[in-house]
Amino acid sequence: MTGNSSTQEHFPFDALTERWRSLHASGPIRYDERQSAWQVTEYEAVSAILADPGTFSSDFSSAGPTQEDFELFRQGNFVGMDPPEHRKLRTLVSQAFTPRVVNGLAPRIEAVCARLLDAVADRDRFDLVDELAYPLPIIVIAELLGIPADDHKLFQEWASTLFGGDVLGDAPDMAELERALNAIAPTVREMNGYVLDHIRRRRANPGEDLTSKLLAAEVDGARLEDQEIVGFVALLLVAGHITTTALLGSAVVTFDRHPGTLRSLRADPGRVPEAVEEVLRWLPPFAELGRRTTRPVVVGGQELDAGSMVVAHLGAANRDPARFTAPEVFDPARNPNPHLTFGHGIHFCFGAPLARLEARIALRMLLDRFSDLAVPSYGEVTFQNPSVIVGVRHLPVEVVRQQ
Repeated sequence: MTGNSSTQEHFPFDALTERWRSLHASGPIRYDERQSAWQVTEYEAVSAILADPGTFSSDFSSAGPTQEDFELFRQGNFVGMDPPEHRKLRTLVSQAFTPRVVNGLAPRIEAVCARLLDAVADRDRFDLVDELAYPLPIIVIAELLGIPADDHKLFQEWASTLFGGDVLGDAPDMAELERALNAIAPTVREMNGYVLDHIRRRRANPGEDLTSKLLAAEVDGARLEDQEIVGFVALLLVAGHITTTALLGSAVVTFDRHPGTLRSLRADPGRVPEAVEEVLRWLPPFAELGRRTTRPVVVGGQELDAGSMVVAHLGAANRDPARFTAPEVFDPARNPNPHLTFGHGIHFCFGAPLARLEARIALRMLLDRFSDLAVPSYGEVTFQNPSVIVGVRHLPVEVVRQQ
């Protein structure tokens, strides 16, 4: 059994990576008329932007359309906050989401992964996203938050609506964004209500879960209000699993498209962490990060006014030949690999250690269980809208079990 990458005439990820390469080749910065934003593609410039929240703000609350349900979500969404508000929430998270907590999840991740793969043990074909890449991280994050993992179908519906991008084009303008906001508002309202009910139950009857720890944590003598925690718990629940889902799907697709990769990893499983990092560089789940300038600034030789919209393009920066040797080559043994996929500076993704751990465990278990794993037809693969998230929605695979 082998993957059929050589016979695939049109492969969306190829078009995407070629666009990123072309973006980088066009210069360190360019203005995109449709997005009304400056796209920055040079590694050092992108890194500098992410490291300077004073000049490049993450808060777009005054720049885009507003909607009541999103305002409640935004209160606890520190991804879109600047200091000092960001520090308060990030510090609270750090108290509850420690490296020790993440590392302690390894046995549970292994158990969940084993159970999910046991469920397809009698099949030689299954959808990798439906059976593993989606349920694994959502079960783990739900249990961590003290939320019933049995509700995972509901969480999947929310994620599909929020990250599906079905109403967006490849480069959405403000009018499209406003339409999308109104279209998904009912889902956000349902999610907010569900999470708020969970928070109130935990405040009345705290446990050892992450939600209870967030309720008890203090910064400067202050604790978070229920409404402030809604956005954060919802962010963890939905965004906290979608990155791992995208990473696992992209890893299997990328390995399939590069013959011999799975075989070499099976022969030396100790190389899986490096391979995961190269997948992250190659196909960052969130390839663009938006920022807004707070003052006049020069980027890549271009003078930007205060209030300018800037897109820090991770997909292009991860292909900068000034930072990466042979950046257009997928090298699962690449080391070091200082990609910017999880961001940089104060907004570095705090969930990165969990996503890495889940991906490493799941991929190693796939290698252990199957002597061969391939994508039989890319015509049956459903891809996400890359303007929202880079990944696959459905990934049918064929497998041969180890004897």
